[in-house]
Amino acid sequence: MRHPRVPAARLVLADGGLWAVLAAATGYGFQDAGASASPAVDLLLPLAVLLVTVPLSRSRPAVAVLVVNGLCALGLADSATPANAHVLSLAALSCLLGVRVAQARGPLMVLATCLGVDVAVCAVLRVSAVWWFYTLTVIPAVLLLPWLAGRHWRGRRELVQDGWRLAQSLEERQYLVAEQARLTERADIAADMHDSLGHVLSLVALRAGALELSPDLTDGDRADLAELRGTIADAVEQLRQTMTVLHDPPGAGTETAAGAGTEAAAGADGPSVRDTVADLLSRAAASGVPVSWKQRGAAPALPPLVERGMYRVVQEALTNAVKHAPGRAVQVGIDHAGDHTRVRVVNAAAGDGGRTEQATEQAPTPGGRGLTGLRERVMVLGGTLHTGPHQGGFHVTAVLPHRAPARPPTQTVAIRSGSHSAHRAAPESAERLAAVRRAARRRTVAAVAAPAAAAAFLVPAAAYLAWQLTTGVLPPSRFDALEPGRTRAGLSHLLPARAFPYPPDHARSAPRPPGTHCEFYRSGRDLLDQVDLYRLCWSNGTLVAKDTVEANRN
Repeated sequence: MRHPRVPAARLVLADGGLWAVLAAATGYGFQDAGASASPAVDLLLPLAVLLVTVPLSRSRPAVAVLVVNGLCALGLADSATPANAHVLSLAALSCLLGVRVAQARGPLMVLATCLGVDVAVCAVLRVSAVWWFYTLTVIPAVLLLPWLAGRHWRGRRELVQDGWRLAQSLEERQYLVAEQARLTERADIAADMHDSLGHVLSLVALRAGALELSPDLTDGDRADLAELRGTIADAVEQLRQTMTVLHDPPGAGTETAAGAGTEAAAGADGPSVRDTVADLLSRAAASGVPVSWKQRGAAPALPPLVERGMYRVVQEALTNAVKHAPGRAVQVGIDHAGDHTRVRVVNAAAGDGGRTEQATEQAPTPGGRGLTGLRERVMVLGGTLHTGPHQGGFHVTAVLPHRAPARPPTQTVAIRSGSHSAHRAAPESAERLAAVRRAARRRTVAAVAAPAAAAAFLVPAAAYLAWQLTTGVLPPSRFDALEPGRTRAGLSHLLPARAFPYPPDHARSAPRPPGTHCEFYRSGRDLLDQVDLYRLCWSNGTLVAKDTVEANRN
């Protein structure tokens, strides 16, 4: 997952601040160790290691954790105490490991490796029980808990960033929907202008041309009519250009505008919602268009959308016939069947130029979108449209179902036109929410399972060590009350229930009185520090000698 780029200066300051905090903790640990600490090994070396590992944790966080764990392993060699300030540095880098690495398997293997190294060091050095207790309790907690905290932090940060990203995506989609609505309105206006005004102007031009042939007109009247017809032709061309601008706004493709305006155009009613196909054909015939028509079958009660679609098919076909084959006969046939109506408009052959211009649908004149828009309109209604040359002329055939589909196929067109983002916003949001929930569940399982698995192994061992360290304790006051020469039975009220089973090697090898066996007891209950041991030597159940073995003796 990509995160916003942070300036290099901020990264340096952040790393410098973290190093300063960890260096201060290291310096405090060095000062607390006293004169026994080595400046080179216990101060300068850790500071140099931190100077490298803190910036290294950005690119190689696992390597940084392994290196700092080496400092903790080195601290286990201290004969005075296993505790050292390096565990703070280990906790900080373990937390950064959780923040900067998304996967869980790799970091868990790194943490297990660190613990394995520390246990191996304890085994090789043959340390006492206090060191083992420290290694099996403190170091696993320092490794695991900060890592889990870092993963939780990372999860919250990703959730917030995904939320903002989703909000931005929804805002962009909302803008696209608004822009699509604007394009739909433009396409609607273009369709109405083409279907209504274009048809009317073509009929006016045709009537003006017919009037020019009237024998009752003077030459001046004919000149005026010619000028009027030219003006109408210019108006038609300007209308076509305006329609092109409305239908194809800058930056939008032809298919986008056509698809966006299909549904709105399908319901457009033109100049008069009461017009019928018969009215349309009557006006065309009155304007001088040689049109004839036949109707077969009883006209059913059609839905308004289907009736207007049939009207638009005839209107567009007449407009094209007047434009490309003026004066040629036009035949209109309307066949009503049980569940559909077939509309067929055929015009006779025109001159070569007109026939070529009309028959070539794939190369229309600029702004000529009549047949393309008509095909989209018929598809919306669930019908089909076929156009092409016919016996030297041209035919337009449409089959319209009597029942418009409940869900018109404009959805497919809308998807092609780029509005699929709006349709898929909700599914994508739900899918993203499900992914975030799955990731949160995985982090929760890891946060519970990892400590549980570690606890299943470490807690029993640590509890047993703690039990042995605390039950074999002989307080100094009771040690002082023990008198050599008395029997064990007489001193039983002063002795602990059991002896300490893990004395160091120097205590075991210390000289003892001949013929005796010695037992060791801890002088305090401190679990994380080495304390002095009391040695009691017995012979035949009688206390022969007692002495103190210093904790820091090598």
